[in-house]
Amino acid sequence: MDFNLTAEQKLFQKTIREFCEKEIKPIASKIDQEEYFSKDLYKKMGQMGLMGMTVPQDYGGAGIDRVSYMIALEEISRICGSTGLTVEAHNSLGVGHIYEHGTEKQRKKYLPKLCSGEGFAAWALTEPNAGSDAASTQTTAVLKGNEWVINGTKQFITTGDLADVTIVMSKTDKDKGAKGISAILVEKDTPGFKVGQLEDKLGLRGSHTAELIFEDCRVPKENLLGEPGLGFVGAMNILDRGRTAIGAMSVGIAQAALEDSIEYAKQRQQFGKPIGKFQAIQWMIADIATEVEAARLLVHRAAYMEDQGVRFTKEASMAKLFASEMAMRATVKAIQIFGGYGYTREYPVERYYRDIKLCCIGEGTSEVQRMVIARQLGL
Repeated sequence: MDFNLTAEQKLFQKTIREFCEKEIKPIASKIDQEEYFSKDLYKKMGQMGLMGMTVPQDYGGAGIDRVSYMIALEEISRICGSTGLTVEAHNSLGVGHIYEHGTEKQRKKYLPKLCSGEGFAAWALTEPNAGSDAASTQTTAVLKGNEWVINGTKQFITTGDLADVTIVMSKTDKDKGAKGISAILVEKDTPGFKVGQLEDKLGLRGSHTAELIFEDCRVPKENLLGEPGLGFVGAMNILDRGRTAIGAMSVGIAQAALEDSIEYAKQRQQFGKPIGKFQAIQWMIADIATEVEAARLLVHRAAYMEDQGVRFTKEASMAKLFASEMAMRATVKAIQIFGGYGYTREYPVERYYRDIKLCCIGEGTSEVQRMVIARQLGL
């Protein structure tokens, strides 16, 4: 068992960290406070291969392994959670679903542009009345001639307002429950498809979250992604990958909280010495550091298992559950270490605290992860 990164992974990590420090860190506060979204930033990331990380080079991707993908997400999220979420949802959900379940024609049509950073892919599963119970999807798609006619509303869709193509989970057979759900590709500007409200969120404010509305939206028959009725099965497979990635995001945010806490504890003086000399502060930092390492190992294990081609549903849920809740604890401790300053925008720890909460909710709540883990244990 080898816990060390390869030479290539270490170089990749160094390259991504330098890019994030140079290109993202100077605007991270602006991204949060102004809900600023820079398309130029994502084009630069596309040029580095970060917008199609695990897609083979034949389709314009970088073709890296899953552990390296986790490393990249951690480094990006360490600087800016909003950017990390946008990159994660695009790679894991949108691009990932097209590559894993699309036809050769669909891959060649959509992936090169998406991997270049010139376009975005959104993934639409959640609805106003179908969140954790995703199989209760009410959006329908009826085949009429050579077109699918889609009706319904999707909620909380990352980059839904900016996406060039959206994968929409729709019921194509109302009588079959989850087995009647199919995935259909919908391009932007398709008649009958419109963007509703953008959410005004607690955190991750620089990552757009949109409502999508479909009213007699007609798309070609060939836009079906995968086999009819297997959309939900495909979505669950894609969510395994997404959950590991959310775990990596969480590790990145917690790592930032740890580093900032250590630096502040060395500089802040009270009672005639740095607060880092007090046992109370030392113990909080020691706890954060220990849990960050544990979460990172869980994330890397799940990613490694995916690279090996073995099922990792349980491990993905464990990674997401532990990492996201760990990062919540880490950011709470960080604010406590900073004291009154931690409650202000003078330091970014309050942003870490706001950003991380979504990681305990999105792509399956902590409660859903516990259900998945229990089922995988045979309960």
